[in-house]
Amino acid sequence: MANPRPTLRLGTLGAAAIAPAALIRPARDVDRVEVVALAARDRTRAERFAAKHRVPVVHDSYDELLADPDIDAIYNPLPNSLHAEYTIKALAAGKHVLCEKPFTSNATEAREVAAAAEGTDLVVMEAFHYRYHPLMQRAVEVAQHELGALRHVEAWMQVPLIKPGDIRYDLALSGGATMDLGCYSIHQLRSLVGDEPEVRTARAKKHRAGVDRFMQADFEFGTGVTGRFTCSLYGAIPLRIGFRAVGEEGELRVFNPAGPQLFHRFTVRSSTGDRHRERFSKVPTYRYQLESFRNAVLDGEATLTPPSDSIANMEVIDAVYRAAGLEPRGTTRPR
Repeated sequence: MANPRPTLRLGTLGAAAIAPAALIRPARDVDRVEVVALAARDRTRAERFAAKHRVPVVHDSYDELLADPDIDAIYNPLPNSLHAEYTIKALAAGKHVLCEKPFTSNATEAREVAAAAEGTDLVVMEAFHYRYHPLMQRAVEVAQHELGALRHVEAWMQVPLIKPGDIRYDLALSGGATMDLGCYSIHQLRSLVGDEPEVRTARAKKHRAGVDRFMQADFEFGTGVTGRFTCSLYGAIPLRIGFRAVGEEGELRVFNPAGPQLFHRFTVRSSTGDRHRERFSKVPTYRYQLESFRNAVLDGEATLTPPSDSIANMEVIDAVYRAAGLEPRGTTRPR
């Protein structure tokens, strides 16, 4: 059901470092969208953040933000372990939700969020921003229609993050390389193939007990396509972001699908050796994502990352952890 207001009014939970790039700056360039309020556990920090980014209203608590009748939707960039709790609370308050990836701590929580949204006419969308960029739209088209029968897909996201005490290394907050980076690679492979994989093997290198700093897993899809993803927060390869798809009639290679507005390389090679490159918009991925969220809320359009897709992605993440001898996030207490 379309929102009765001509403008989508958003509030953000917390003063997360990702919020300016993912929401606040894109909102200035996307019509019919306004960021009107925020709340953070530290009032002083919230006020500084609001002043810097020209957010007019600061609430004293997350619950107060959710109860604000002037807000239509919530952006949820809280730590992973709080995604399900506050998305469900936002839905109970009658708010649409744009939830940062990974959607929840595990697949059970993802199903709980989907159940809370079912029958409400409220939009819940996982913030896999890259999926909304024309580069990824084209990559899916090439992989599924221009390479012949797919044989193998592979993705890697290896980004150095060695800051001590970062929440990505906190098991209690559902941290780990697979949660932070691997979720992208898994989602990319699922999108390219258009099918769900079985996890065959996985191996992890741990930062501390239960927390992966490196993960590599091998998949097999029902169509017979094999797959692999590699992710790391630090390791022998400091920076590597991309994917490839190999079919009977050619190969696609993409560099930097997560930030194509900064730089990207998109190469299609045929089985005869012919090669061509394609270039795509330098409009930020986050702007395309926000436009899709707006269109879903105000105009009733479908999204590419609804709860059903999020459940499937979290099921693969859980299976990867189990195959690597680790527990899915949110299922055990840190020791």
